[in-house]
Amino acid sequence: VSVVCSSALNRSLLEFNITDTGQILDKVREIVIETFQKSKEEVKDGMDISLCCLNLATRELLWSGANNPLWVIRNKTKSLESFKPDKQPIGKSENPTPFYTNHILLEEGDCIYIFTDGYQDQFGGEKGKKFMAAKMKEMFINNYENSMSEQKEIAFNAIQNWKGQLEQVDDICVWGVKI
Repeated sequence: VSVVCSSALNRSLLEFNITDTGQILDKVREIVIETFQKSKEEVKDGMDISLCCLNLATRELLWSGANNPLWVIRNKTKSLESFKPDKQPIGKSENPTPFYTNHILLEEGDCIYIFTDGYQDQFGGEKGKKFMAAKMKEMFINNYENSMSEQKEIAFNAIQNWKGQLEQVDDICVWGVKI
């Protein structure tokens, strides 16, 4: 699904010239479904995604999510703002609706984070439990004033220490930008 989705993202941008993140996800879903319909076997798999388009000149962020949220830490208030995704994947789903495009104005010092669910779903700690979103949010809030390279190191070390000798259960991708 990832390879088909990656190709569909490229086509949406380059071939169809779509720049609105919600419309991009709508087109990606359409292309993915068309591609899988050509297969001899029925494919019921889908993909979760967060998609951003950031205008650095205006500090406007367009964001859409398929089951994956966006977190923004506001520098002024030192608080984390969570933007909820559409509760549907890229791929076939019951009662699909158009993906919503959030328009978010950012200020200097704000940090934005998108990520797969692999980080918070990683098992570890003394009791072999999941890392969980609350612990991830706390880590970001406590460290957002650091440089992004320092935050990367902190997040990497935190998950390595958490999982210890346990296997990594899923892909882990965390992407952050400081304005």
